[in-house]
Amino acid sequence: RDIADWLPPGAQMVFNDTRVTDARLRFPVKGGKDIEVFVLEPADGTMLPEILVKQGQVLCRCLVGGAARWKSGIPLEKCLSSPWGDLTLRAWNEGRDGEVFRIRLSWNPSDASFAEVLHLAGQIPLPPYLRRGPVADDTGRYQTVYAAREGSVAAPTAGLHFTEELLQRIGAKGIRKNFVTLHVGAGTFLPVKAERMESHPMHGEFAEVGRGLLDRLREDEGPIVAVGTTSLRTLESLYWLGRKLLAEPTLAPAGLEVGQWEPYAHNDATLHPMSVALGAVADWMDTQGRADLVFRTQLLIAPGYRFRVADGLVTNFHQPRSTLLLLIAAWMGGAWKDMYQHALDHGYRFLSYGDGCLLGPPLFKRRG
Repeated sequence: RDIADWLPPGAQMVFNDTRVTDARLRFPVKGGKDIEVFVLEPADGTMLPEILVKQGQVLCRCLVGGAARWKSGIPLEKCLSSPWGDLTLRAWNEGRDGEVFRIRLSWNPSDASFAEVLHLAGQIPLPPYLRRGPVADDTGRYQTVYAAREGSVAAPTAGLHFTEELLQRIGAKGIRKNFVTLHVGAGTFLPVKAERMESHPMHGEFAEVGRGLLDRLREDEGPIVAVGTTSLRTLESLYWLGRKLLAEPTLAPAGLEVGQWEPYAHNDATLHPMSVALGAVADWMDTQGRADLVFRTQLLIAPGYRFRVADGLVTNFHQPRSTLLLLIAAWMGGAWKDMYQHALDHGYRFLSYGDGCLLGPPLFKRRG
């Protein structure tokens, strides 16, 4: 609640305004437990928001709880009352890739959009480590107060600490509030199972930023504070997009993506100041006549990464063997262990509904 006291006037805070979708669907099974279908993303590699407006049917990549009890060739079915009359939702299993299933969801009447069907039939997707189903309070509690753009399957939980009152106090001190959108994927739940981080495949996520943000980041002199690891990854990804556009100014929109290990392939001597890199992104948007930029990022921030944009980070306390903890280790160096030991010794709460902290300038920072 006192975070404004720790930031100077002129600082910029960057929030992720994504909104969590009711992505968990439960289908009843005769004589047994429900089978759960957790919608992750469209099966064609596009963003979840793009299929939320579709009517009649969609094909999604999903996690399935109780898949062993799903009889082959038989759809799951759920009947509901709706503004369109009695609505029947069906799920068809069209195969799997490892742990992820391709599920075709269809509904009748087909007038409803997929977003409306999810709001009617789905539940808020609480993280599995909470080990409970959602209750009424979670519907509002697991959304940030500034959530605006639907498309995530997990909340940007650092933002859950910010109330309307706190945001007003931040603004009254002369701290600018900026917003980006990164639609959080279910990969945020996946632990690092590989022995070495180089073998962990980072999940791709879609981000969106407005043209005006680029000017504010380049021109204002105050520190840039990312609220949450998703905001941080979006800001840092903008730098690497800029570097790519400096090398190829006419890059097609399909090429606007940041690979998992792309930043680690460059020597510092070949890199540009932050203002120059973000200027290249702004110039590309102006040339293309775009007010908003949509891109895909797989950026994995791990020890050895040098931060290019963010000067501060608001984040929660993360679980072991996670990419989030790798990011904290990259930010703080070995001091992260002392910080987490302090949190453990003093009974701090970890994970999504836990405590938050403000981290100052990263150990490895190179900005111009």
